[in-house]
Amino acid sequence: MVFARSRPVMARSDVSSHMVKWWKGHKATDGMITRSLSPYEQQAVMPWVKTFPKRAYDKFMDSFVYWGACGVLTVGTAVGADAADAAQDRSHRY
Repeated sequence: MVFARSRPVMARSDVSSHMVKWWKGHKATDGMITRSLSPYEQQAVMPWVKTFPKRAYDKFMDSFVYWGACGVLTVGTAVGADAADAAQDRSHRY
């Protein structure tokens, strides 16, 4: 009588004894064919690849004014500083 309480649980043979409670709500589908796509067949990346050029162009054009202004300001400052340094060097030459 050691296994008197576990005998009903062990009576089910289609699942493991520790998974009986988990699978008791599962309804069998006799004769019904269910189909699903494999994750490898769904092509999860293709929609992104198709829309990537347009999105990249839109993002570039949205932020180009800011990046372009920063670039022009930086290059202009460097060129102006070099020109001022060269003018100062020439003024103290002799």
